[in-house]
Amino acid sequence: MSQKVRVRFAPSPTGPLHIGGVRTALFNYLFAKQHGGDFILRIEDTDQNRYVEGAEKYIVEALDWCGVVFDESPEKPKENFGPYRQSERKHLYKAYADELVEKGKAYYAFDTAEKLDFHRKDHEAKGKTFIYNWHNRLKLDNSLSLMPQEVEKRLAYGQDYVVRFLTPPDEKVHLKDIIRGNMEIDSNVLDDKVLYKSDGMPTYHLANIVDDHLMEITHVIRGEEWLPSLALHQQLYDAFGWQAPQFAHLPLIMKPVGKGKLSKRDGEKGGFPVFPLSWNESVGYREAGYFPEAVVNFLALLGWNPGTEQELFSLSELIETFSLARVNKSGARFDPDKTKWYNQQYMQMKSNADLAKSYRLELESHADIPENRRTTDYIEQVVGLIKERATFVSDFWELSDYFFVAPSTYNEKAVKKQWKDGTSEIMSRLLDILKTQSDFSSQPLETNVKAWITDAELSFGKVMPPLRLVLVGDMKGPHIFDIMAMIGKEESIGRIQKAIETLG
Repeated sequence: MSQKVRVRFAPSPTGPLHIGGVRTALFNYLFAKQHGGDFILRIEDTDQNRYVEGAEKYIVEALDWCGVVFDESPEKPKENFGPYRQSERKHLYKAYADELVEKGKAYYAFDTAEKLDFHRKDHEAKGKTFIYNWHNRLKLDNSLSLMPQEVEKRLAYGQDYVVRFLTPPDEKVHLKDIIRGNMEIDSNVLDDKVLYKSDGMPTYHLANIVDDHLMEITHVIRGEEWLPSLALHQQLYDAFGWQAPQFAHLPLIMKPVGKGKLSKRDGEKGGFPVFPLSWNESVGYREAGYFPEAVVNFLALLGWNPGTEQELFSLSELIETFSLARVNKSGARFDPDKTKWYNQQYMQMKSNADLAKSYRLELESHADIPENRRTTDYIEQVVGLIKERATFVSDFWELSDYFFVAPSTYNEKAVKKQWKDGTSEIMSRLLDILKTQSDFSSQPLETNVKAWITDAELSFGKVMPPLRLVLVGDMKGPHIFDIMAMIGKEESIGRIQKAIETLG
């Protein structure tokens, strides 16, 4: 590639960014970084009716959280390429619409909304679909069917109009897509799309093409939903006499059941996020406790196949490995369980110190924890013992509460199963052993307790499960002697004594 690669992510600020949009941004970013190119954020806010306050800020914050960083954006402009919001580029588009009219590639249309609605309903009643194009344009109210003087008069009077693209009939439009290969469209099935309105606002189609050209975009990597617009966009490039960028249309992210596009409603029904950050009442991946690296990793593998068995990729590895040629054509099924698996994998890679910082915030809400169990060192040790069983930091308390406070109740099923006649006596004998134990670290403790069990001709099943129950309150947790070493001699003895009194 001799020309410097320049790609753009161009969302509309009409609400929160769906994870499908995050994936589109990610694939653009990976492609740009791999080729030493630029990754640009352009805000396509020409549709002011659908503009939502705070949506642009949300988009930027979401991608920052994911580590998908822009080289250029409304906040990071580059000379000769800005502005980066379409509403601030409004002054540019009329000249390009006029150029197409002058070249005979577009025309003025004066049809009122009521008249067009009448034609649509009339066609529907006859079982047809109304398409504004070659077969009826000369019967409609436009500069092709009117005398030039009449057109000039209407424009001079300030009559409302739109500029429509003049789709040539009987042509084969040849399209190229990096992911989907070569395609061919019959121009007779295309409609004459509106490009510009007399209120001064362009439609997406014109603004998109002009902006990509002026910003020197070399590759347009966007969602499959834009594939039907590709023929028009290619024709617009041809009409202007411009070199079109290379196109790549990414596959849809499908519902967990495999049919249909993943939606907000699927997340609500399935209890999983579909947005990177929370928006109104919808919880985002960040707030649900996902690590941004895990989100980036699982999104990268939704529709892209590295060609190996590798599933865990750092961002730098993704940049090195990613290829549009290995992006699938067919939709990628979203698997909520797999997203949790990714988070679990990244949990194991995190340092105990990093995780302890997050966990410490949650521990602040538990006032009954003694000060000696709030130390950084103690929390880090606890995290090291329980993190392999966790998916989220929010799981930590349930997995480790007994490290911080003695159990106030005991699991009823476990009591029935583990606390038999004679268990209180065995626990009392165990207390005698523990009281003489000078070194209460895990290994010596385990050696001495197991030696006592053997010498006393007891079964391990009569000692170890009840011991776990009285220390933890349940049958969960890591190695029992690690727990005892952590909570200490005095606390271990106290918990056993309390259980003998409560359960005996």
